[in-house]
Amino acid sequence: MPVAAQIGFELGNDHQVSLSDLDDPATSRADVALASGIRLHGSDDLYPEKAAHARSAAATRSVPITKAKSIAVFRCERKGFKPMSDMVGPGMVSIMFPVSDEDAVRTLTIDNPTRRNAIPTDQWTALAEALEEFEASDARVLVVTGRGEDFCSGLDVGSSGSMGGVAAWYRSMAEVGRAAGALHATTKPTIAAVDGVAAGAGMNLALGCDMLLASDRARFTEVFVRRGLTVDFGGTWLLPRRIGLARAKDLALTGRIVSASEALDYGIASRVVPHEQLHTEAAAVGADLAAGAPLAQRFIKSGLDRSFEMSFDEALAYEAQAQAILLTSADATEGLVSFLEKRPPEFKGR
Repeated sequence: MPVAAQIGFELGNDHQVSLSDLDDPATSRADVALASGIRLHGSDDLYPEKAAHARSAAATRSVPITKAKSIAVFRCERKGFKPMSDMVGPGMVSIMFPVSDEDAVRTLTIDNPTRRNAIPTDQWTALAEALEEFEASDARVLVVTGRGEDFCSGLDVGSSGSMGGVAAWYRSMAEVGRAAGALHATTKPTIAAVDGVAAGAGMNLALGCDMLLASDRARFTEVFVRRGLTVDFGGTWLLPRRIGLARAKDLALTGRIVSASEALDYGIASRVVPHEQLHTEAAAVGADLAAGAPLAQRFIKSGLDRSFEMSFDEALAYEAQAQAILLTSADATEGLVSFLEKRPPEFKGR
């Protein structure tokens, strides 16, 4: 049985309403708001808000991040949803951004391949929540990639419809900013594994990661100007720091496409590999980072991210404070002992 056919919405009067009922034009969908909680049973991934009618989806401020299984039951009431209190919490995943963990490396996949992994307007909150969940998790490294042959083509313009005036778009852009901010605030190493197209906000999502691995067929463009728009998802800040102001203006003002080899030359990409080796390389780099000292990585990343805002004397002061803290850590002791014992270190982040 298709997954969607197994979902039921449980109303206050205990009447069971299926998704097919919700799709009936006679149904008052505007009265149905989706849950932020989900009961788990089985093994199928579901994305409930995407499955419901657009007006119901728009009524929900944030997208549920769910790892649903076989039968999902939402407790609803007309003119307002009453979520099940025991069904929310970390570890749940949106089908738009499914995650998988391999040891200490988490992979987040943008899953919209028929649209070159473009992100619909109402999905930026889900992306932000997935990034925030990574920061709160025990995973040490995040790999961000796209399903199929592309990384991310930015905003799915076909999903926005009529957003109204400036105020409506400003609220929508606040969610884009929240996702960009969540990535930037992550204290753990992040890797973008870019195949195919990385355009607009998709390019800046990749730039926001600490390392960018590109396949030999990767293509990058700050396409905004070609749509009459300005750079977003933090690109105004990220791009000149990555490649310098002159090249940043070149790419942003023209919107031209940059090949993988040019991206490597510019410093957009950390390295370029054959496309069939991209995910193997990302997994290997992720495992290498995951074996590193978490506390040291946190201080290194923070210092480098702040380097453009610090004077040289301020950088020295930061290094002295950070090093004094690290020298008293168990990880520093393990680093020295493992060196003397000629064995790989086993860092614990303490």
